Amino acid sequence: MGTNILQSPPAQLICGLLLAAVLITATGCSPDHDHGANGTDAGATHAHDHGAGMDIPAHELGNIDFRATCSAEAAAAVDDGLGYLHHMMYEQARSTFERIAEQHPDCAMGHWGVATTLFQPLWPTRPSVDELQRGWAAIDRARQAGTDDDREQRLIDATAAFFRDPEEAGWWARIRRWADGMEGAYDAHPDDADTAALYALSRLALAYVDEDEREELHERAASVLLRVHDRMPDHPGAMHYLIHANDVDGRAHKSLDVIEGYSDIAPEVPHALHMPSHLYVRLGKWPETIEWNARSADAALNFPVGDTISFHYLHAIDYKIYAYLQKGEDAKANAIAETALAKGTHQASFNSAFHLAAIPARLAIERRDWEKASRLEPRTPANQPWDSAMWPEGMVWFARGMGAVEQGDLEHARDADHRLEALKAAARADGEESFARYIEVDRLILAGWRAHAAGYDDNAVGHLEAAVDLDRTVEKHPITPGALYPPGEALGDLLLRLGRYEDALAAFETSADRWPGRFHTVAGAARAAEAAGDEALAARYYDQLLELVGDSDRPAVTEANRFVAAR
Repeated sequence: MGTNILQSPPAQLICGLLLAAVLITATGCSPDHDHGANGTDAGATHAHDHGAGMDIPAHELGNIDFRATCSAEAAAAVDDGLGYLHHMMYEQARSTFERIAEQHPDCAMGHWGVATTLFQPLWPTRPSVDELQRGWAAIDRARQAGTDDDREQRLIDATAAFFRDPEEAGWWARIRRWADGMEGAYDAHPDDADTAALYALSRLALAYVDEDEREELHERAASVLLRVHDRMPDHPGAMHYLIHANDVDGRAHKSLDVIEGYSDIAPEVPHALHMPSHLYVRLGKWPETIEWNARSADAALNFPVGDTISFHYLHAIDYKIYAYLQKGEDAKANAIAETALAKGTHQASFNSAFHLAAIPARLAIERRDWEKASRLEPRTPANQPWDSAMWPEGMVWFARGMGAVEQGDLEHARDADHRLEALKAAARADGEESFARYIEVDRLILAGWRAHAAGYDDNAVGHLEAAVDLDRTVEKHPITPGALYPPGEALGDLLLRLGRYEDALAAFETSADRWPGRFHTVAGAARAAEAAGDEALAARYYDQLLELVGDSDRPAVTEANRFVAAR
């Protein structure tokens, strides 16, 4: 029987964020500057104000000093575009580069920037054929504009490798071609901060598919980014991509002192305000997750995409709701969801589809509201690209299936299982193996509970153990704050129901190694320890649960108070 407490690190309030943007007019860059210097001078955090000429809104973005071989005005605008690009504010980056391309067509990096914003290496979105053709056309214009700068030429060539043959090859083949190009660019110009940052980003993209080298690729990216940060402490790419480098099992505690300053360099940028919570959710730091995503959601409303709400808003909301649910504060989580989902029309993208599927499914499963789970509607709302969003749709079917099982409706639970099988096959046919595995993990959990409901408990345990094993082969995707129902937690719940208390406790403790501070994991461990007769360990888990929760009326909190009072 395990003895480790499922301890989430103590919450600590983040030092004050820099809320007011200080806009410092750029001094301009001459094309004959020494490009090697741009990784060696920390400089001052700045935002460019180009006036009416470039018509680009000024935001504080951090320190970018690329020194493009263009006019001084265009070079300063390239810095802005790179700033937005490194913050993964791709819409704003594209608008910036489009203005450069229109007003300074002889600036090759303006055209390069347009193309480079049309694919997002770490996001689950995939460019359409039209976008691939558009990117290839932008690269052709970059080549026509030309550059004598080897650093710029290598960046253009790397992006060209992604867009080559717009109607051929799949996403991961293109990512590998781009990553190969970025490796060559970095080898030739290792002291260029932006080249180094994009090279590190390419290592992180490869880590999705090079499973055997995942740890090495993340370590490589982190070491490159820390060197950039040492030279340029306010470089947005160094901070942003470093968070992604550490957003994997076993690394979330690294470089927290670096990433907690991210919002200071870009206090108006929603994704900058959100990013540190990628590590906080892995550490079970719920107050910090709530605080940062509240700021991010507010900021995201200032960055609409046409007449729709940027997906950055829902991204922050999902993380915020997840944190409130781990504190057992269901009323707050539900109120936030109702407000967010009624806010207006959300940007059509895979990312929006994910959160629009995840939020209601998460609320139902975390609250064990099986009747509500069984009534969730897949592919809602209709304006989202559901045909290419197999994983998000699968989450809704998983929730529906779990709701049906817990209500004794095995026929509809079987229907959900079949739909998950079809979605897994579709994801795999698209070359999205990790998405297929996420779907299969949920399907195995559902299959386990279906088997239990049908009286086949050995099969049930086997399905859930298989889900745990498969889950270990994939990392948490950065789009999600966490699983709807972690397989280790599901296994613990089943073993607890079967009276295998010591095995249940071991399952909960193992699950907590990956998902610390989860309400149901801690509560399950407390119940298992109590049922196994280890009152001292049960007391420690119940104490932890009471420290974890806020204003909660969940039954487990009542149980914890009863147990503690009795002792």
